[in-house]
Amino acid sequence: MKNITAIIFFILPLFSWGQPGTINSHTENSQLIRDLGGYQWKMKMMLPGQGVKEGLHRLPPADIETLVWNPAHVPGDVYTDLWKAGVIDDPYFGRNSVKAQWVQLYEWWYALSFHVTEDISDRVVRIEFEGVDYSCDVWLNGHHLGRHEGAFSSFSFDVNHALRTAEQKLESANMLIVKLDPPPQVNANVAGKKTPWFGDYWRDLIPFGIWRNVKMISTGKARITDVYANTSLAGGVSADVLMEVEIENTSNTPKELTVIASIEGKNFRSKPLTTEITKTVPPGRQTIKQNIHVKNPELWWPWDLGKPNLYTARVSLKEGKVNQDFNEFTFGIREVGMAWNPGFTKDEVSFPRTTLINGKMHFIRSACWGGPPDIFVGRTSPSEYAELIRLAKEANMNNIRIFGWHPPEIPEFYELCNEAGLTVWQDMIPLGTGNIPQDREKINAIMAEAASVIKERRNHPSLIMMEGGEEMLLRTADAGFGRAFLEELGDTLQRYAKLPYVPDSPLTCEVSQKAGYKSKEAVHALKYFYGMGHALMEDWYQKLDYPIVPEFAITSVPSVESLKKFIPTEELWPPGLSWGHHWADLYRLRMQNWDAFGDEMTGSLEEFVNATQDAQGIIFQNGIEYFRRQKPRLSGIALCHFITYWPDMKWGIIDNYQQPKRSYEFVKRAYQPLLISLHFKKRRWQRNEPFIGEIWVVNDLYQSFGNCSAELEIRDDRGITIKKQSYDISGIEENSARKFFDLNETVLSSVEAKFTAHLSLKDKSGKTISSNEYLFLIGDQTKATEQFQAMRKILLEKNGKYSYGNYYRFFDEMTGENGKKYQSDTEHPRADGFR
Repeated sequence: MKNITAIIFFILPLFSWGQPGTINSHTENSQLIRDLGGYQWKMKMMLPGQGVKEGLHRLPPADIETLVWNPAHVPGDVYTDLWKAGVIDDPYFGRNSVKAQWVQLYEWWYALSFHVTEDISDRVVRIEFEGVDYSCDVWLNGHHLGRHEGAFSSFSFDVNHALRTAEQKLESANMLIVKLDPPPQVNANVAGKKTPWFGDYWRDLIPFGIWRNVKMISTGKARITDVYANTSLAGGVSADVLMEVEIENTSNTPKELTVIASIEGKNFRSKPLTTEITKTVPPGRQTIKQNIHVKNPELWWPWDLGKPNLYTARVSLKEGKVNQDFNEFTFGIREVGMAWNPGFTKDEVSFPRTTLINGKMHFIRSACWGGPPDIFVGRTSPSEYAELIRLAKEANMNNIRIFGWHPPEIPEFYELCNEAGLTVWQDMIPLGTGNIPQDREKINAIMAEAASVIKERRNHPSLIMMEGGEEMLLRTADAGFGRAFLEELGDTLQRYAKLPYVPDSPLTCEVSQKAGYKSKEAVHALKYFYGMGHALMEDWYQKLDYPIVPEFAITSVPSVESLKKFIPTEELWPPGLSWGHHWADLYRLRMQNWDAFGDEMTGSLEEFVNATQDAQGIIFQNGIEYFRRQKPRLSGIALCHFITYWPDMKWGIIDNYQQPKRSYEFVKRAYQPLLISLHFKKRRWQRNEPFIGEIWVVNDLYQSFGNCSAELEIRDDRGITIKKQSYDISGIEENSARKFFDLNETVLSSVEAKFTAHLSLKDKSGKTISSNEYLFLIGDQTKATEQFQAMRKILLEKNGKYSYGNYYRFFDEMTGENGKKYQSDTEHPRADGFR
């Protein structure tokens, strides 16, 4: 076959985005990529072991037997393919997911017919799977190519020996067969190699499928298998880009090969810089390293610290004048460091937790991602990723945290973060349990999966922090083994990427202490929700004193419009069983409404839904601002979560239909890089006491502001202004948090039930550069605490009879309490406590 001078892509609607811009930039590019994704795939169900017995793996490639199989899409997942084919009802709707549990007991056979007419005699052709969840066997034209286990590691097979090529249609027919095993049923056996499918926002339906793209790639007899642009700064005026190129000589004899690497600006103009090296490469794999020195580099920054400048790298592999392979990718020049948080001793913390990007403090305003956008990835489109990253930046977030209950994301996620200037803090592989098998072979497999994950993602400048586990030690029976495993994982990851690593989060549990970690490592700010009623929101969060908050969680219900998409009409209001199935904690939602508003707000569906979102927003805003005022003692916050991967009623501030909740606006306000903030010790005030607080300004920007002014306005229930005052601020320092004024205002005598405080910050020209607002209640803080704790006692009495995940506790008809009984499908039980 003649040298191909362009890469061919077939752009498809789900994830099938090829390498960006791989048009021939280096001359005589001879790599050909054929996208095997799309709706050409078919699927069929078989009993475990029955498919091979029946000979499905040997289907004649020229036959049309698969014509009658169900349509399927790759990339995708089994459940979405079955739903679209009408085999199962929508597992997101109502309680349908329990009806689909049979799917995970079978093996599923996927087949693709395709033709190859090119001559491949001087080529090496491989079929590459970017990701299959979880285990599979692959055949091509009856030849068993191999087997793979592990959802996150890519794998490939050289297929020259099995590929049928001819100019005639019949002889050029090929049949690619993939047998998906039933998914594993015990997460501890596959920890780190498959996303946990349990937790308090999902039901027992284990995702599996060919979840990433499949490609057929043709190269010369030598090929590029990996490239790493390893960047470092030299005194701030220059940088080095060490190109680490892994190449494979697939022949049986040594070859003299030349690597040509060049870099140039992607989103800015610069002259190309090129390096070239020739070496004799024996059969097998070898890494060739060559440095490119960059004077006055354009650095990649988070969006609030500078511009996210990106470079394009192009690498060609040649033998003599013949180009064997080509690789093009995007990277950024940036340096990540860590600094100790002031105020904490090394007897309290084990690690520095302040992130430095190119030497500047990067105060992390984050949220735990909560993705992918759909746990059944076949339902997700690339446009959803773009919209969600846009919303994250619009909410003034500068970071996204992917924690260990969720998988590593697809390349497009990181590319969008690169371009937006959003950093990524990531548990590199999902470890929701520490109770993994301790035999060496299985540990090695986990380490290999982790290595595959970091190698694929390390060129993305947005990735700035690696973490090992998520509450892993919290559930680890053997503390010593857990720590040793996490340290080995860190060594493995840092062998491939020059990034900071933290073993686990939060590292303050009893097992972590037993393992030797310190008392103040980090906090998962979850007690307000899980211990609902122990304290009012502000009395809880003001007791937290840690260097970083990797999780800060509170719940809400999606909008009425979104609810109608997954809750049956007859169960909408008062809440029916599907609310519980989708993890609505109806007791706690009513209680947090009461804390926020002094009322459970159960008068109507719209009132209740809006109240839960506003309550979530109030709690998030007040907590975020409290934490931000602790800067630099505290260096980062991650809400839990940003999105939700199915339509649940739990953590996200963006629902499964990409609709921001009302709480989104509260978070957006609290995450302003330049923030005027009101510190107060309580939300309930009596009419005869002064309203006491402090006016602060938090500035995460490396920009100072002089000759500013602040304005306070307090309004009563009717919106009438009862206090208005301006204050002069001579200067606001860059990267600072500072109190400017004390408040002591006796103005509440005419307020009936609630009042609001409004703040604005103006620059020297009079332009508003930050604004804020807060809701307060008329009441007695002590009595409110007593009432909240009494509500908690009722909650504990009720919940004590049932496991946390058992939503029957909200419905007397399901439990038989109070003389009620569920007798017929014609009945629609309603949750207790709603009118």
